[in-house]
Amino acid sequence: MNDFTPSELKTILHSKRANLYYLEYCRVLVNGGRVEYLTDEGNASLYWNIPIANTTCVMLGTGTSITQAAMRELAKAGVLVGFCGGGGSPLFAANEVEVSVSWLNSQSEYRPTEYLQQWVSFWFSDDARLKAAIAFQKVRIAQIRKVWLGAAMKRERAFSLDGAALDSALLRFEAQLARCQSTTDVLAQEASLTKMLYKLAGNAVCYGEFTRAKHGSGIDMANRFLDHGNYLAYGLAATACWVIGLPHGLSVLHGKTRRGGLVFDVADLIKDALILPQAFIAAMAGEEEQEFRQRIIGSFNQHGALDLMIETLQSVAADLSEVGR
Repeated sequence: MNDFTPSELKTILHSKRANLYYLEYCRVLVNGGRVEYLTDEGNASLYWNIPIANTTCVMLGTGTSITQAAMRELAKAGVLVGFCGGGGSPLFAANEVEVSVSWLNSQSEYRPTEYLQQWVSFWFSDDARLKAAIAFQKVRIAQIRKVWLGAAMKRERAFSLDGAALDSALLRFEAQLARCQSTTDVLAQEASLTKMLYKLAGNAVCYGEFTRAKHGSGIDMANRFLDHGNYLAYGLAATACWVIGLPHGLSVLHGKTRRGGLVFDVADLIKDALILPQAFIAAMAGEEEQEFRQRIIGSFNQHGALDLMIETLQSVAADLSEVGR
């Protein structure tokens, strides 16, 4: 077998990698020089290959373990590894992100410093962080409008959206953003918009009464799918921050309550656009979690979710940077 250097394993850009794994009831190990996960079926042990050079992150759920050798190979390829509960929840204590996933960042001395230097040059200014938070929200609005009102969603017969009501809500949110004086104001307006989006999505599929609840054992399928999809988004967001070289604590919106708030900020760019409507559609269709997961990962790939996250971080860092001014 040919040997590969760490740099060769990272030649596929993270934004172009196709795989995001959620594993449960298996063991991740190195077998014959390849990273594989081992499952038991009856008396047989089955090995399944993980193409690490084409993978963004691996989420290890219930009943999983991983060997030191496998972690070494994953780190060489720049793959993030996270330990989580079944379907991404319940909440675990975490190293970098205080959600249900404890992210183990691949260690590298050669990640770019350009964007970190740009980011910290403005990050200590309240006004600059507010501008960054508003810039993130504008990208979020654009994605919601693009996806919810796009041709693909219009072909979803199970999703009969009131487009005029959505457009009105987004225009109102845009107007309110312009008047925000602090990140607290932005968070309040964001919460109001999200509540309206839940209502619009529920009405679009005739879901009935809906109240957002997290991590509970008795929550309904829409809430379970929202949790599941959101943690997949956190995986992409953590990967985007790692690729750019930004610590998860340098948030622009969620930092007062979340030690890993930048991952939440970045995930919010696509959560409402790509996950929220699909959670309601899948719940009404009676899908299993694996079907829903494939639906969401397909949507991430189709809409270039990781590309969007990376490009937004780069553009905000460049636009607000004080370096060289």
